[in-house]
Amino acid sequence: MYLVLYAWRAKPGKEGQFREGWRRGTRAITRKYGSFGSRLCRTDDGRFVGVAEWPDKATWQAAFAGGMTHDDAEASAIFNDAKLDGGAPVLQLELLDDLLVEPTA
Repeated sequence: MYLVLYAWRAKPGKEGQFREGWRRGTRAITRKYGSFGSRLCRTDDGRFVGVAEWPDKATWQAAFAGGMTHDDAEASAIFNDAKLDGGAPVLQLELLDDLLVEPTA
């Protein structure tokens, strides 16, 4: 598995809109490019960090080279209107060992 971290700041008051655009865009990227999805986190200083999971580096590189455009133009508009800055990959990581246990409901 291949992980890519992204970081953004949302415009003040548009955090909910940012999250909605991010969710919709992530679902569209998953459908179109075959990612495993992403997790959105928030840092103590208010930045948003996305941890995207991909089957491998080549799959991510192909999507990234294509601009990761997707079929939900409204999601892109919602997201971009709420985004203050960021979006370039911050870290690219090859997963070596995974001991994360998903909680059960």
